[in-house]
This record gives sequence, C-alpha cells and structure tokens, in this order.
Amino acid sequence: MVKSNNSIQSDLGKAKGLGSAHTGTHHWLMQRVTAVASVPLVFWVVYSIFKLQGADYAAFTTWLASPVNAVLSILFVLNSFYHAMLGNQVIIEDYISCRWFRMTKLIGMKLFFIALGVACIFSILKISFAGGM
Repeated sequence: MVKSNNSIQSDLGKAKGLGSAHTGTHHWLMQRVTAVASVPLVFWVVYSIFKLQGADYAAFTTWLASPVNAVLSILFVLNSFYHAMLGNQVIIEDYISCRWFRMTKLIGMKLFFIALGVACIFSILKISFAGGM
C-alpha cells in the first residue's frame, strides 16, 4: 500500500530540521584552532618534562606553584580535552546511526571530558596553591 503525502505543509516546512544546522563551520574551525594552539603547548610540555626529569615531588610542586606553569598547565588541559571532545563528537556523529544511542553517547562523552578536565584543573590548582609551602 502506498502512503500518500497530501499534507498542506509546504516543502520548506517538510525540510526543516533535515538540512544544515549552520554549525559545521564553527566546529571545523574550532578543531583547527585547538590543533594550532596545541603546538606551542606541547612544546612547553615536552620542555617541562625534560627540565623536571629526575626531580622529586617538592621540586615539582615548587615548579607548578609558579603562576606561568600553572596557567600553561591549565591551558594545556583545557585545550587538549576540548580538542578531544570535538574529534570524538565527529566520530560518534559519523559512525553511530541510531539517534537515541548517538545522543546518549554524545552526552556521556561530553560529561566524561568535562569531569576529567575539572578533575585535572582541580589537581593543578591544589598542587599549585600548596606548592609553595
């Protein structure tokens, strides 16, 4: 049996919600911005790892107590987790076809990265503020 489509809804009304959401460019641009921002931050992290090689806990906490190192650590965490969240969002949207499962995965993934980022930032701040003691 063929279902007839005799609704009085316009073609534009039928297509609403099925086309471009006009957010793809922003998502693409943010992925590129976070990738470019990662370059100097990764160089700083690698330099810091070599500089702190063999350091004990006291030396590390003193190093992290420096405002520059604490701020750069927080920026590295924020940038890395946001970039990872954007990349995982693209993968989930491209490869999961079931709408409710895709939405569940997206919400869970975003909550996971937010929780992990908050935990990392809390740890950095806690060590940084207690590091000078």
